[in-house]
Amino acid sequence: MFGRLFLDHPRSVDESYFEHLLFAGGFALRLLGAGVAALVHALVPCLFEKTASQMITQMHDQIHNR
Repeated sequence: MFGRLFLDHPRSVDESYFEHLLFAGGFALRLLGAGVAALVHALVPCLFEKTASQMITQMHDQIHNR
């Protein structure tokens, strides 16, 4: 049960649990940052005009090229 919950997926992407934790956690923080930039842009359109889309494109490329 422990292995299925915590180890199977990281192993399937050739990472240890902690490597996966760092990668996914960092990714989550970057997604939050993109979300904040998009929210600020929604409120003040002249700010962060391309920030969220650029961040998402970079993250997509990073995931796709793994």
